[in-house]
Amino acid sequence: MKIIVTDCDHDKMVQEEAVFARAGMTFTHLACKTEDDLICQAKGGDIMLTQYGPFSRRVMEALKPELKLILRYGVGVDTIDLEAATDLGVQVCNVPDYGMNEVADQAMGLMLGLVRKICEMNDCTKHRTWNYTEAIPVHRIPGSTVGIVGFGRIGRTFAKRMMGFDCRRIACDPVYEVGSVHDGVEIVTLDTLLKESDMISIHCPLLPETTNLINIDAFRKMKPTAFVVNTARGGIVNEGDLLTALQEKLIAGAALDVVSEEPMEVGAALFRFDNFLCSPHMAWYSQESALELKRKIAEEAVRFANGEAVKYPESTTYKHGLYG
Repeated sequence: MKIIVTDCDHDKMVQEEAVFARAGMTFTHLACKTEDDLICQAKGGDIMLTQYGPFSRRVMEALKPELKLILRYGVGVDTIDLEAATDLGVQVCNVPDYGMNEVADQAMGLMLGLVRKICEMNDCTKHRTWNYTEAIPVHRIPGSTVGIVGFGRIGRTFAKRMMGFDCRRIACDPVYEVGSVHDGVEIVTLDTLLKESDMISIHCPLLPETTNLINIDAFRKMKPTAFVVNTARGGIVNEGDLLTALQEKLIAGAALDVVSEEPMEVGAALFRFDNFLCSPHMAWYSQESALELKRKIAEEAVRFANGEAVKYPESTTYKHGLYG
């Protein structure tokens, strides 16, 4: 089978090369950015490894009948039309378990940064004054309620991190029955989570039903002392509504690792707020997770090429919780 990496901004392809070499396979590395690039350059490929490639129905129809498998570098598959892939008999796979610890750690870091006002006080101490009263008020974490939106792999990993903080932990995910308890985490409705949480961490995929999930109506249900962290996907939190929520002090603060349009512009309105933290879509990253991702996606391609069952099949229904 012909294997094509349609696009990848990684500096080196050493892991992929090693995996394919051991299997006696080769691959072609392209730099496709648009639908037309994919249609013109990737024709004839059976297996496609992609980072940002826009695999629409139009693209897949043009690449058939050769196209059999699309592999996504990462967890999210919002750049791939899953319904079209199902209709056209194209297998889609992602790598859902390569950066779970990193994302959970980033969410923890951002949450602690907000609650303890670490970034604000770092700036204050370096540039203005050594005075803890500048941080008032700061509230104790033990005894608070942490809400987890999406209780899939990453959501559950984050929940384990929070166990040591002696918090009440609640989660919403339509795969789980409301009222059930899993590893000490109570499943509640989204409405209950929004109203009762002191800290909210988002870990669901971007789907039609989660697009703009955290909008102005959601913010108005939250406590004015609540903090919101999103390390999942841009588009789940409506950034315009978040700006309004911060302006009107509907919540105490927010942190985003992902936004609907990346990169976020320097001087964006949200950056005016000290209680808004932002990182550049890096929650997934560590040296170890980056290498793991590259190795696992190549291994999945080899399994498929050898006629073996794939390990990470994706479809229009999520197998490990609709929210991740």
